[in-house]
Amino acid sequence: MSWRDERLGLTELREPTTNRRKLRSAPYRLHRPHLPVPHVPEPPPEPQGTHISRLYPELLALIFERLPVRDRGRAAQVCRAWRDAADRRSVWRGVEAALHLRRPAPVLFASLARRGVRKLQVLSLRRGLRDAVAALPGLESLSLSGCYSVTDAALASAFAAELPALRRLDLSLCKQVTDSSLGRIAQSLKNLEELELGGCCNITDTGLLLIAWGLRKLRHLNLRSCWHVNDAGIAHLCGGGEARGTPELEYLGLQDCQRLTDEALKHAATGLPKLKSINLSFCVAVTDAGLRHLARLPYLEDVNLRACDGISDAGLAHLAESGRLRSLDVSFCDKVGDEALSHATLGLSGLRSLSLSACRLTDEGLERVARLSQLETLNLGQCTKVTDRGLRALGDGLLNLRAIDLYGCTCITPQGLDHIVKLPRLSILNLGLWHVR
Repeated sequence: MSWRDERLGLTELREPTTNRRKLRSAPYRLHRPHLPVPHVPEPPPEPQGTHISRLYPELLALIFERLPVRDRGRAAQVCRAWRDAADRRSVWRGVEAALHLRRPAPVLFASLARRGVRKLQVLSLRRGLRDAVAALPGLESLSLSGCYSVTDAALASAFAAELPALRRLDLSLCKQVTDSSLGRIAQSLKNLEELELGGCCNITDTGLLLIAWGLRKLRHLNLRSCWHVNDAGIAHLCGGGEARGTPELEYLGLQDCQRLTDEALKHAATGLPKLKSINLSFCVAVTDAGLRHLARLPYLEDVNLRACDGISDAGLAHLAESGRLRSLDVSFCDKVGDEALSHATLGLSGLRSLSLSACRLTDEGLERVARLSQLETLNLGQCTKVTDRGLRALGDGLLNLRAIDLYGCTCITPQGLDHIVKLPRLSILNLGLWHVR
């Protein structure tokens, strides 16, 4: 080392003797020409350009949002980057998870919560309902339709705590559910807006009292085939007696509630001011007098009176006084005939859907129907007295018609159908055994 290096402060760092000894004793690579050298594959080159693996997670999420629901789940299994993108809440917005709950599945429930799933349909139930509800605090819709094993005890456990986000509950065909469950629902689901109880044949007027006491925000209630419900139960919903009522109700389904009479409609006319749609099909005790009360409802648009044997032409005259109906079904009301349509043309000119299947109609009645120029759907199945003359009138007057049912109209011919086929907006012509809706 020169004196210049020493002046600049540079010194030579020598390895200690021990290190040199280690190097001398270090193993050397053996030369083995008779053995093949293993081939180490080179790593794949990093994708360049616009390869999908280089997309930002936000773009992947936008792509996944447009996939079918089943494919979104499959995409999450491709790789970690896709899984993270597929777990974004925007990918699963509005999706309803359909599950078989045979046992508790905490990993599955945590995955649903992470993805922000707010709608749950239980296809079959053995265990795990309480855990599923607890794991999804933001649950907005829960369907248990057709789960015959649902009991009052299961619902009491699932709804032990309040669920302020739940807006829709479907218990249709849960035949073991009784009024006890409605009490629990009224306590824990105070923000409920839609309740389906069709086929819950153990529900009584007491259950409706509990609904009227706790579910003040209810807008949709279906009581189809709740055979124990009578006029007193409807009075509870309308705020009669000790009940607070359900003043926000817009739809009331009473199909096949055969104990109801005109008194129930009297209560509805005064206690359900926002009612827009009511289904009274197969309520055989309802008569024309009840329709006089129903016509007072200021927002009523849809009335289903299918197979109500007590309804006649006079009842439709009462409904025509309202002048606001958009949909009317009087199919299989064998006392309804041509005279009813004279009232309809005067007061129900805004009708969009009219069902007259199996009514006592003739061509004279169809000539009156032809004056309902805004009609889009018309059901005339099994009107055996209708001929080509009536179809000619319909073809001339119903230029907005989109669907018509002529099943069982035995007196019409292909020449008569020509008047219907030429309608400019017609898309459905039914001559078979089904009902146009």
